[in-house]
Amino acid sequence: MSITEHLQEIKKLEIQAYEKPKDTRSLKLTHVPFSGSPRKHPYDPDRVILIVDPYSTNIFYYEFLADDISYVEELPSLVNENGETITMVRLWVKKMSVGLRCTPFLVQDISSV
Repeated sequence: MSITEHLQEIKKLEIQAYEKPKDTRSLKLTHVPFSGSPRKHPYDPDRVILIVDPYSTNIFYYEFLADDISYVEELPSLVNENGETITMVRLWVKKMSVGLRCTPFLVQDISSV
């Protein structure tokens, strides 16, 4: 089985409506904000992927459990030179939740650099 059979396009995550907290000060005490473009996890519907800067050449992303996200703020969308828009949000994640930060890199010998 080739690797291309395992790879698939990750679909955009449709934002669910979260109820705005009554007291945003207490939200800042109990949560940490993360901004980026949300995506569905490729195989776990209970997880959310947040691509921090989708147009950057140095891309990385966060992964969180959906249950650890208490509030989502919509931010202004990004538009590329082709007119395609990318939804941007701010996720408020509960403190002490376990998240994952992934940074892809090119594997090579230091002597070849």
